[in-house]
Amino acid sequence: MNILVIDAQGGGIGKQLVSAIKENISDAVITAVGTNSAATSAMLKAGADIAATGENAVIVNSRKADVITGPIGIVIADALHGEITPLMAKAVAQSSARRILIPVNHCDNIVVGISSLNISKLIRDVLAELEAPAGK
Repeated sequence: MNILVIDAQGGGIGKQLVSAIKENISDAVITAVGTNSAATSAMLKAGADIAATGENAVIVNSRKADVITGPIGIVIADALHGEITPLMAKAVAQSSARRILIPVNHCDNIVVGISSLNISKLIRDVLAELEAPAGK
């Protein structure tokens, strides 16, 4: 399974995702794409198999992935303090990959109903979705 993990800023969520996926899904090949070098570096240190940085990397790897995961902002143009370009959001949203998005409230994008959830619980939910049959 080719899993694309996309993150921005410091790569904290992406780092946790990569680490959890590596620990729990043995056949996963993880490509980590950061919107900046700090995010990419964090995910690479967490065990990503392949890593790249920037807009074109998001566009190209969105076409190759079976699953794309990251914070919900990866499908919203100008999200994550402007690090998600319109072309990045479009590439993720139009990809044929299954998208597993983590609901986080940042940068004026508010997802109601998540205030009591913590990142550790959300990461476990991502793992459950990855292990579930596609199209359930």
